[in-house]
Amino acid sequence: MTTRLPLIAAHDREALRGLYARGWEPQAETTARVAEIIATVRREGDAALAAYTHRYDTPNLATPPLAARIPTTAAARTVLPDRVAEALELAHDRVAAFHRRQQIGDRYHVDDDGTVSAMLIRPLGAVGAYVPGGTARLPSSVIMAAVPAKIAGVDRVVVVTPPRPDGSIDPAILYACALCRVDELYAVGGAQAIAALAYGTATILPVDKIVGPGNLWVTEAKRQVFGICGIDGLAGPSEVLVVADESADPRLVAAELVAQAEHDPLARVAVVSDDRTLLERVADLLASPFATECGREATVTHVLEHGTYLIAARDRHEILDVIERFAPEHLHLAVRDPWSISAAVQSAGAIFAGEQTPVACGDYLAGSNHTLPTSGAARFSSGLRTADFERTVSLIANSTARMEHDAPLLEAIAAFEGLPAHARTARLRRKGTTA
Repeated sequence: MTTRLPLIAAHDREALRGLYARGWEPQAETTARVAEIIATVRREGDAALAAYTHRYDTPNLATPPLAARIPTTAAARTVLPDRVAEALELAHDRVAAFHRRQQIGDRYHVDDDGTVSAMLIRPLGAVGAYVPGGTARLPSSVIMAAVPAKIAGVDRVVVVTPPRPDGSIDPAILYACALCRVDELYAVGGAQAIAALAYGTATILPVDKIVGPGNLWVTEAKRQVFGICGIDGLAGPSEVLVVADESADPRLVAAELVAQAEHDPLARVAVVSDDRTLLERVADLLASPFATECGREATVTHVLEHGTYLIAARDRHEILDVIERFAPEHLHLAVRDPWSISAAVQSAGAIFAGEQTPVACGDYLAGSNHTLPTSGAARFSSGLRTADFERTVSLIANSTARMEHDAPLLEAIAAFEGLPAHARTARLRRKGTTA
């Protein structure tokens, strides 16, 4: 059991500094080591991938295979428990439905003078999805990346995932790849997999964007290759903020905190409420066997001792202030009227409204994407969505009337900015002008 946690006043910014910490700041040693791995993969290609895989994942397999065959869905399903297969199938269908609703298509507008302006939607050519597969096997991450990519029209969806010690890939990940029509699958993980996706090797051709969760090394590698290709974001440890009122069940509130705590020893979990009695009951539960009876005791205990916050607010204003300052990855509203609070929230990765909507729904079966911004990034970014696998291209077609009207003004502003050749392109289109 852990020490009983104290309540923290919502206006005590110093006590909540750890909760509000933002950004991605790996240690210099990690940054240097990842840079070395990326440089080695760029220089040595497949040989480097094989060497790193042997060192970190398959110590008893001297020459681990890189490419993996994706079985048929029927064949892959036979080795999975029925309930797991059914859950993955349901997740696939709901994620597909949710992300299809996000499609907008090309948009054209014609002004009164006949000028056409448009926003054209074009899919990315190739996307790489990193899927954890070592100590944490996450077939759900295949679905969260591959399904919206396919809906967007991406031609080539590539999955990389660490192999098991014998060089094979977890059967659930294989089934998810088959279910999602993944085009290529490689048994390689870590920063080296990110380097391969960004720069390419003889076996793995480069991609346009890399998405998906990963550990410290993977995330730092994504940061370092950004610009060579796109990335979805820099995902830090898991986060949850539960907003609770007097109607909330303390056991359900405590359970949400523990559920996120089991993800990562660096997770940040918090509850904010204007009901001190509720907070005291949650504190009692977290100091009891309830907190660790599900397992992963070491990880959960570490988070409860170092990354858990029970926040006492005086009113709704303070509750909303905590939400915006934290900008949590997951926001669970365990309140009588979740809609009034959700309408006021500006910064959160995903909102789970009401007692019957645990955050775990979003991890698997809700249909929304579980790749979400962390470390305050919800202030300026969104969870993974169909648009992340698309680009917009602007199209303008001036009418003669529009160009005649704009030419002198276009010439003037271009000349003012010191770009005479720009000005000439406008001048040449003015009636009666030859130079």
